[in-house]
Amino acid sequence: MTREVALRRENKDFDKFVNDSIARYARCDWGDTCDEDKMTNDYAVKNNDRILAVYKYNDTTTIWIITEWDRSVTTVLFPSEY
Repeated sequence: MTREVALRRENKDFDKFVNDSIARYARCDWGDTCDEDKMTNDYAVKNNDRILAVYKYNDTTTIWIITEWDRSVTTVLFPSEY
C-alpha cells in the first residue's frame, strides 16, 4: 500500500475498512466498481490481465486496489495517487 494509505490506517475505522476491502478483493468482490469493470475484472482473473477494484469508505474517501497483469504486485492506494 502507499504511504498515504498506511498513514491513514492509524484511524481504527479506516484500518478496518482497508482490511475488509482487501478481504473482499481476495474473494473477487470488486466493491463499488461499475458493472462493466466488474465483468472486466472477472475476465482478468481468468486471463492474467490487470485488475482494478474500487471501495468507498465514505462520500469523500475511496481506495483503489490494483493487481498487475503478471500478479507481481498488488497496491492499495487513493485515486489521487494514481
